Amino acid sequence: MARIFPICSSSEGNSTFIGTRGHGILVDAGCSFRALNNSLALIDTDMSGIEAIFITHEHTDHIKGLEQIVKHTKIPLFATPATAEALRANGKVPRDAVIYDAYDGYKSASFEVCAFSTSHDAADSVGYKVRYGGEYYGVCTDTGHVTGEAEKALIGCAAVLLESNYDEDMLRRNPNYHAELKRRIMSAHGHLSNTDSAEFAEKLVRGGTRHLILGHLSRENNTPATARGCAKRLLEGRGLIEERDFTLNVAPVMTTGEYISC
Repeated sequence: MARIFPICSSSEGNSTFIGTRGHGILVDAGCSFRALNNSLALIDTDMSGIEAIFITHEHTDHIKGLEQIVKHTKIPLFATPATAEALRANGKVPRDAVIYDAYDGYKSASFEVCAFSTSHDAADSVGYKVRYGGEYYGVCTDTGHVTGEAEKALIGCAAVLLESNYDEDMLRRNPNYHAELKRRIMSAHGHLSNTDSAEFAEKLVRGGTRHLILGHLSRENNTPATARGCAKRLLEGRGLIEERDFTLNVAPVMTTGEYISC
């Protein structure tokens, strides 16, 4: 049975494990090397059990632990060419580090992984669709809107970790965010709001998704209860019932060992 294990998920750090106890892959490495190791230990896994790492984009909250991973392990690393160049340019990996092209896809005895484009203010942001044990799983964060490519990839996935970054009213009222930052977050190259996330979640459930995980919540412009409540109200208002048609979880800021079995 596959597990999705959100190691960390917020505007400050993001990393997701997909696999079984002791063996899997990582999408992003946005918390420290120590935190990644400590979190993996909670499911009896360590870095030697990570088959490959797939980077969505070069922003710090997705690559915080990458420099130490490259230094201390030989785990294969995947990113798009533009993201790879950005990682080299900002010194997060050595200039001669081998980074495989995520657009070429990945296939092993256990996993198949393909990248799909998202819409974010990064060099070339992507999400990932993962095939494991006959099922498909998706990770889609950091996108101002759900691209056609992302929708095509994610419809039919058994489980999807989907961005639900901000509550529109909380963001508008936030005195700590200047107007330009608010515009950036709400733009087509920013982040998904709770409402937009919930709207797409309906498409996912009607397309066969059984497990929804809301992720990448802003710690200033959202709360787990707010994001979850928005999704639940919209889905149930349209005739889809929790536990009958879907399960709904919110990824933790930092894990204490919870995982979603799929």
